Amino acid sequence: MANTTSTSLKLTVQQTGENSGTWGQITNTNLLILEQAIGGYDAVNAASGATLTFSNGALSNGKNQVLKLTGTISGAVNVVIPDSIEKTYIVENATSGAHTVTFKTSSGSGITWSATDKGKKILYSDGTNIEEGVTSTGSLITGDITTNTIYTSNLTVTNNTNVSGITISDNVTAVNNITTTAGNMVDQIGEVRTVPVNTQGSTYTLVASDNGKVIIASDTITVPSGVFSAGQTISIYNNTAGNISINRSSVTMYWVTDGTDADRTLATRGVATVLCVGTNTFVITGGLLS
Repeated sequence: MANTTSTSLKLTVQQTGENSGTWGQITNTNLLILEQAIGGYDAVNAASGATLTFSNGALSNGKNQVLKLTGTISGAVNVVIPDSIEKTYIVENATSGAHTVTFKTSSGSGITWSATDKGKKILYSDGTNIEEGVTSTGSLITGDITTNTIYTSNLTVTNNTNVSGITISDNVTAVNNITTTAGNMVDQIGEVRTVPVNTQGSTYTLVASDNGKVIIASDTITVPSGVFSAGQTISIYNNTAGNISINRSSVTMYWVTDGTDADRTLATRGVATVLCVGTNTFVITGGLLS
């Protein structure tokens, strides 16, 4: 039975009884190809685009782990690997010229560096398309954050950071200032410097999402049990020409004026703030409150 060739790295797969007197050389070449795939580096001139080679049983530029794309480009270029190859890459776009560079398979899609992006990417081929292998998870950033990056774990920032097009799905810890040069700072409730509003035209029982909001009320407001935790606050504005009630429902609500626990009355145009200080325990303060 004749030798065969592996699909991705084009190693020579030797069959029993083949290659008498030459099997050692073939094995050594295979080992060199593996070394190239694990840690090999090559600079590839992409001035006119490039098609990377995957020669059978031989070292080839497309088999390197790290590729640096060089040359001056005068238009958008593609760097292409053959279909059916399954492999990871670290690729740096070190070309000159403000044009896009796309790393792709022959028949499939790829990953594109924008005209001004001269950065590095971790990529992989699934045999059909090129995909981006890492979109920055659990990162420690010591300088400015790049734009249009998704962080799916905690992000710690140690320098002043200009944020543009960043999506972060977990905590951000900053030991210095975070600066935004355009737009508003927004969290899950709304713009940070604006108190979110919940307008209610009839009787209403507070819900967990009312934390940090002002309720513009026209009727009785009820403070429920088992909803809020210590440190959460709700403000209530009486938007009527008469009094409204702020009632308890299986909670304790102390009035800061005299420490009594009772339902309260908020006069027209009055404002009250309800602060949760413990499990089902609140204090209430405000103007025109009795």
